[in-house]
Amino acid sequence: MSKSNLSGNERFFGNDEIIVSKTDMKGHILYANRTFMRVGIFEEKGLIGAPHSILRHPDMPRSIFKLLWERISAGHEIFAYVINRASNGDHYWVLAHVTPSYDGSGNANGYHSNRRVPDRRVLDEVISPVYKQLLKIEDSHSNSKEGMNASYDHLNALLKQKGSSYDEFVFALQS
Repeated sequence: MSKSNLSGNERFFGNDEIIVSKTDMKGHILYANRTFMRVGIFEEKGLIGAPHSILRHPDMPRSIFKLLWERISAGHEIFAYVINRASNGDHYWVLAHVTPSYDGSGNANGYHSNRRVPDRRVLDEVISPVYKQLLKIEDSHSNSKEGMNASYDHLNALLKQKGSSYDEFVFALQS
């Protein structure tokens, strides 16, 4: 997505609200709650069947999505800070909790995501600087896949330097 389609305006939702969506195994939206539609300025008919990537904001490092897809594809849950794009070009931050969904036989058949209001201090002091660094690495490569992989490697090096896993890092931010 081009940055020229962005408004620069931030949208907010209440601490008592949860943005919920369910997708199939390829990330196509099967369900979106009213909070999702209101905050993202979407109508249900435009969401159902659409790829969840319609929310992708260009300031969101692709390496974080790589990590997210690796985790959920392997059957693990993940908590991640995400900047999303509303349909009008506004943006909004979430703390996403994404988990695989299973059918009655125990086979993964999609994904479920709950998004809550993130801690603004954590965003400003930790997440935004790290994401800017990851984006700078991604943008420094002419090949987007190479940039994403270099950014991903940098993220893993940061975590190793801190002596923590990704989950430990995110959970430590919550305390």
